[in-house]
Amino acid sequence: MSADFPAPATAAAAVADAHRREWAFVLAATVRVTRDIDLAEECVQEAYAQALTVWAKQGVPARPGGWLTTVARNRALDLLRHSAVQRRALPLLIEDDRADDIAEQAVAAGEPRITDDRLRLICTCCHPALAPEAQVALTLRLVCGLSTAEVARAFLISESTMAARITRAKKKIATARIPYRVPTPAELPERIGAVLAVVHLLFTTGHTAPYGAELARRELTERAIDLARMLYGLVPGLAEVPGLLALLLLTESRRAARLDAGHAMVALADQDRSAWNRELIAEGLALVPHSLRRPGKYALQAAIAALHAEAPSYDATDWRQIVGLYDELARVWPSPVVALNRAVALGYAEGPEPALAALDELMAHPLLATYEYLPAARAHFLAELGRTDEARAAYDEAILLTGNDIEREFVARKREAL
Repeated sequence: MSADFPAPATAAAAVADAHRREWAFVLAATVRVTRDIDLAEECVQEAYAQALTVWAKQGVPARPGGWLTTVARNRALDLLRHSAVQRRALPLLIEDDRADDIAEQAVAAGEPRITDDRLRLICTCCHPALAPEAQVALTLRLVCGLSTAEVARAFLISESTMAARITRAKKKIATARIPYRVPTPAELPERIGAVLAVVHLLFTTGHTAPYGAELARRELTERAIDLARMLYGLVPGLAEVPGLLALLLLTESRRAARLDAGHAMVALADQDRSAWNRELIAEGLALVPHSLRRPGKYALQAAIAALHAEAPSYDATDWRQIVGLYDELARVWPSPVVALNRAVALGYAEGPEPALAALDELMAHPLLATYEYLPAARAHFLAELGRTDEARAAYDEAILLTGNDIEREFVARKREAL
């Protein structure tokens, strides 16, 4: 092997990096040729496998994504030519008001990247005809490039169950003739709302895992941030896109301070703020003014996260402004969880009594019947008022409802501290 060529390990690292950075647009561009998700996946996987060998011998190309797209689309063309007769009877993804010219789209001159292809893929995965859990699974599998086993592990279900879910979703896309396209300008804001909801769900699931022994699932939060950055690059001017990215960045910036050396959870009030990621904070803060030009639910949550990020200490947090932002958030996004968070902020701004009164009003809300943060919040303010027995009972309820082991241990320590 020539000294000018990278060692296989270097090629393998380049392929792994290209998988993370380029998978979405390589697959999206290939789906546009095949109009068949399974066939496109097969071609893209073959392209990545071929890259391991070719790049080790010939060097990593200047544009890895372009190389992979060319190989995958050429492979797709070969397969389509050889199976044209059999494929005529298969349900395929449809395009906007015209049939695809496969030859035209095979290998574009120069840079083969088609910017909108990734947006087409994301919008297809998050089509409202699909169930929310199918949208999440497909987004992880197709847009993020996770294996079925990795997607299954992320949601703590068996690989066979997840494989069946993904297969059903793909069949639904084909048989329902869901179009592989970017929605029209009139449709895009509504459709992007569904996409942002999926990305936000991915992040929140990773930020605090609902169940298990780990507080967070870093692979999910990182994938969600990657998707939010991708969307911001594709449609930066669309309302709520910069707001969601800012919210995720500012929330993720606190990750290193959420656990102590003993792997125990640390409350926001006690976190070492010097451990917060200042680069993520700066990136998030820069997006907040832009997102607030047309404030929606993500922009307002980002503004709240920004106040936490900018406060030099927990005591110096502007809780009254946070209450005001929650008032506005409740106006644009009425939600019992928003009301709960507002009540907590009210407690820090005005004292435990008004907070507890607001929380008690939420006790009868059916959507909060099994929401562990409601009894935990009540327990905190009951303890501040010296109502220790009631606080213990509220903590007991929170412990029973908490599925995450580290969060449950945190709540148990709070109870013991009484």
